[in-house]
Amino acid sequence: MTSEAKERCRLVAVTLDEASIGRGNPDQEHERAIAIYDIVEANYFALPNYDGGPYALHIALIEKKLCFDIRTPDGTTIVMHHLSLTPFRKAIRDYELICDSYYKAIRSASPAQIEAIDMGRRGLHNEAAELLMKRLEGKVLLDFDTARRIFTLIFALHWRG
Repeated sequence: MTSEAKERCRLVAVTLDEASIGRGNPDQEHERAIAIYDIVEANYFALPNYDGGPYALHIALIEKKLCFDIRTPDGTTIVMHHLSLTPFRKAIRDYELICDSYYKAIRSASPAQIEAIDMGRRGLHNEAAELLMKRLEGKVLLDFDTARRIFTLIFALHWRG
């Protein structure tokens, strides 16, 4: 990929709609900020059949659907995609359970047990990223690592701290 294409096929900003998503407690806000930073720091993101970019992504919650408002860097909407959260419920619930197990294991489990739980955690994260890529197929082009980072943000939006 040329350096020009790398500059165009990426997110330069990710924002959350406070009116629909709301603000979280300080721990939640911290996790969201880290997830957003990670996405913006390294990503591949483009729209099929659109010779534009870079992009800004504004995420809102509309009628229990995640709204991906894909914009130009100056804030002009290019396209909106609404994603039902229903297919992600199990992934979010399972990921939360295994993350809780992981954080508990860090305090008292053996290194082998921690590694096994962490492998399971990474596996669930990968499955959720694949689901996100499938749900966005034909709408948004993104690589696997970007899908993982966006799932991290989706999870952070649901995490209760």
